[in-house]
Amino acid sequence: MKGILKIIILIVLVIALFIAGFSVYTQSKLNKLVQMPIPKVALDTIDDGVYEGDYSVFPITVKLNVTVKSHKITEILILKHINGQGGKAVAIADQVIERQSLQVDIISGATYSSKVILRALENALTGEAK
Repeated sequence: MKGILKIIILIVLVIALFIAGFSVYTQSKLNKLVQMPIPKVALDTIDDGVYEGDYSVFPITVKLNVTVKSHKITEILILKHINGQGGKAVAIADQVIERQSLQVDIISGATYSSKVILRALENALTGEAK
């Protein structure tokens, strides 16, 4: 009986250490995301069309389409947004269209999702690898 209890305790400790390590790793990725600057995108160099972009940093994933007409962003359609608690970050799309720039304020309370949406927009408009 004592042997089984020791094995159970060992298994619980290993699982707890794995979860703690994964949490630290995930948080460091999210912290790096927040620190990454969003570059300016020269809309005057982008042809008319619909551009697809995506970006992912666990646990957030965004896939979207951006429509450009006459060198202006006319529509941002978020196709997929796995966001945890950052659902209100989709409002950042309206800011981008209004300002015609990715240089917009992050949505309070949805920092990570806001940054992931901006990175997906950057990828769509520049065609850069994710």
